Amino acid sequence: MPAHESPALRALIDDRYSDLAVRCRVAGVPLHDDAGVAERIRRTLLASDFAFEVWRRQPQLLAPQGLERLRSGSDASARIEALKLPGDEAACMAALRRFRHAEALRLVFRDINGLDDLPETLSATSVLYEALLGMALDWSGHALAARYGHSRTYEGVRQRLLVIGFGKLGGSELNFSSDIDLVLAYPHGGQTDGARPLDNSEYFIRLGRQLVRLLNEPTMDGICARVDLRLRPFGNAGRLALSFAAMEQYYQSEGRDWERYAWIKARPVAGDRAAGKQLQELLRPFVYRKYLDYTAFAGLREMKALIDAEVARKDLADNLKLGPGGIREIEFIVQLTQLIRGGREPSLRVRGLLPALTACEARGHIGAARARMLREAYVLLRRVENRVQMLRDAQTHDIPDDALSRERIALSLDYPDWDTLDAALAKQRAIVSEEFAAVLMPQGGRAASVPAADMVLWQSACDESLDAAVLEASGFVPGAELADVLLKLPQAASVRAMSARSRERLDHLMPQLFGAARDTVAPVPSLLRLCRLMQAVARRSSYLALLEEQPAARKRLVCLFAESAFLAECVIAQPLLLDDVLDPRIDQLPFKRADIAAEIARVLTTLDEREAEAELDRINEFKASTAFRLGLAFNDGRADAVATARRLAALAESVVGAVLALAERELIAQHGRLPGEGSGFGVLGYGSLGGEELGFASDLDLVFVFDGRRAQAMSDGPRPIEGSRWYQRLAQRVMNWLTILTRGGRLYEVDTRLRPDGSKGLLVSSLDAFVAYQKSRAWTWEHQALLRARPVAGDAALNRELANVRREILAVPRDLSAVLTDVSNMRQRWRAERDRSDARQFDLKQGHGGLLDIEFALQGLVLAHATQRPDLLGVTANAGLIEACRTAGWLDAAQAAVLTVAHADLLQRALACTLDLRPRVAPRDAGLEQLSAGVRGVTDALGFAFDASGSPR
Repeated sequence: MPAHESPALRALIDDRYSDLAVRCRVAGVPLHDDAGVAERIRRTLLASDFAFEVWRRQPQLLAPQGLERLRSGSDASARIEALKLPGDEAACMAALRRFRHAEALRLVFRDINGLDDLPETLSATSVLYEALLGMALDWSGHALAARYGHSRTYEGVRQRLLVIGFGKLGGSELNFSSDIDLVLAYPHGGQTDGARPLDNSEYFIRLGRQLVRLLNEPTMDGICARVDLRLRPFGNAGRLALSFAAMEQYYQSEGRDWERYAWIKARPVAGDRAAGKQLQELLRPFVYRKYLDYTAFAGLREMKALIDAEVARKDLADNLKLGPGGIREIEFIVQLTQLIRGGREPSLRVRGLLPALTACEARGHIGAARARMLREAYVLLRRVENRVQMLRDAQTHDIPDDALSRERIALSLDYPDWDTLDAALAKQRAIVSEEFAAVLMPQGGRAASVPAADMVLWQSACDESLDAAVLEASGFVPGAELADVLLKLPQAASVRAMSARSRERLDHLMPQLFGAARDTVAPVPSLLRLCRLMQAVARRSSYLALLEEQPAARKRLVCLFAESAFLAECVIAQPLLLDDVLDPRIDQLPFKRADIAAEIARVLTTLDEREAEAELDRINEFKASTAFRLGLAFNDGRADAVATARRLAALAESVVGAVLALAERELIAQHGRLPGEGSGFGVLGYGSLGGEELGFASDLDLVFVFDGRRAQAMSDGPRPIEGSRWYQRLAQRVMNWLTILTRGGRLYEVDTRLRPDGSKGLLVSSLDAFVAYQKSRAWTWEHQALLRARPVAGDAALNRELANVRREILAVPRDLSAVLTDVSNMRQRWRAERDRSDARQFDLKQGHGGLLDIEFALQGLVLAHATQRPDLLGVTANAGLIEACRTAGWLDAAQAAVLTVAHADLLQRALACTLDLRPRVAPRDAGLEQLSAGVRGVTDALGFAFDASGSPR
């Protein structure tokens, strides 16, 4: 026992321990009074009047066998089968209550003596009530079957009641003295098969009433469980049990936001659990929406308002559950995240609070520091709540007023006194309250006031009285085009079709967008693009809610729309990207190739159904989201051009791999596999993909190669085809799926003209045919292209062969002057056809001294000298080739430095042009002239004549 308990508390414990010792002697129960047992019994008496009363009534629970039960680590499910319920109802109810008392005593004993931690105590409490529910339901079913027979469908299939647990029972985190929230359902209509048949609806209502009576009706032994059925459809006014069809119809047409929160924790706890999984799948679209659902804020606010009204009416400010900073606010913070994102991330569909918080933290939706604070607060609040209820087995969340009870609670939780515990509670509740306020009503969010002038502007647009002069006077110059767009927005069909709630959101949001756009570097372009976005999302209230609720996202979006036309167009085309603007994980983007590949694999596992169209949609969404995040990082200066281009290439590589895996799976389902290990199919990435220098709008240069040894083999499926046709269909499917137009647009434009014999050749070549072409018929420019090629997807063994034969093809001895001539001639030809430079502008890619001059020079150097250093053929990226050529001595340090700086700067400018939807042509300035002159100096010194007026040296 604690050494610092008060005299009054010590006297209470001594008296009660003595009382139990006397009762044990009278009942002939041996009480082993050794130090360990006595200490634990006394500590239990310190914390729980309920435990004392149970021991008084059942002193046999202090016998060696009873103490062994108290110390047992196994929960009630291990002992419930030994409980034989008598046929008499009163005796049955008495047996259920005695079992509950003994098991509840075990929970108190283990919790107070530190034998279980909080999650174990909450879980074991939930298991106890599940076990009681199961026994009571079985007894009730047998009782009704004797009179009415068994329930069956109209087709004669046996029916069973489904008992769904909600709240803390559903989350396996039940309080010691909590009520249990239940909803009763059954799969189908029909009737019973007895001598006095009943319609299923009436049968299951009677069964439900009998179940509740067994558990909830007070007897001389008290009650077994407090049952609450108010969460059922239509609440107390609704039928006690409903069919699955009636449940689905109710939630589709009548379901309210608070019910979505309730269903997060719902799970089958008794009866037909297999059917329960079917019902949950049936109702999943009601709970978890397909898209990110920021409308969940509205439901949260409504529930919070009702709770606050109850707190005020009943003076519950100190209530551990409902008061400010209480348990319910922690639950709301986590459940809000679950509702917003759970439709797209099944890993968040977790019932218990602590596991759900861990899932939200693991996915980065709740930061580690916030998660730790919420977890610590929740654990303390739940421990105190449990001790308050264990004290007298009362369903209360209020701390007792008397000093002795408070002392008992504090000491049982190992606090020296009540004041210390009270201070700890106050600290944790203040943290929770602050976190909840930030979530519920962020500064600048829905409750923020809007400047009256901007409200008048929007009202003028709605009244069709807005003109350009008014806009220009308010800071939007020029105003003519913007005035026209704003006047048309309220009249757009999508806006006129909005619900009243969505239109209210739009009317509140538009003036806020005016103010935010006015503060950007380009007010008019930003607001023009925002108007297009509003029209695109008018019927998707969730996106309007996001921008209305999240001021940080709104500000970032408006600035982005001012700075980057390309990224703005991405958002307008795919509003789902709005979430990326807000995502707190924006700085944790998976940049490495392996990370991106792992993430796309994880995303595909979150699909509820593995179906090609759905998987393609999700791949497209992942690609768009990741590319958009890369654009944000580049736009914000968090990533330079070289890193961004490399990461875009890694993204494309992962997408090609995912599409290939999907195409292969579908082809195997139709035609079976070809003999041999692996698929025997490889994909070579050429150009900017192979060179890891992809732009935001680049197409993919791909070449498909297969293992020719399997060309004549037959596949082993239901519709076998020979290998050559199998590979041709695989390549066609990959091409089709990469380029097909989906709801989110195309994945990529694909160019396959670099394959052997170009557009006249077969889409897919055998490895032998590929090698033969490259060795005998390929031009120098095709070997230049092969220098940038690398395997990006497919069979690892075949890709190793491809890499080896590529090295053999490229590492042959070559005449230096011939290489210089061929490379220079090809560069001059490209410049003549494609260079858009003039006296005022410079083509960053094709201009003399631009990116392609660097690329061609590096390729010429490697082709000319590869026979001496074949190890350098493994480098395909220009940035890496510059360093490799310097290491090999083909460039001196000064030349390498010039090319490195020029390459990075020119690439930076080129990507910036793409983000602004401009051609990669820049006005000539001193810095640009210096860069291009430096490149020309290096290429001239190396012997290349990239200017059409010159000749190779």
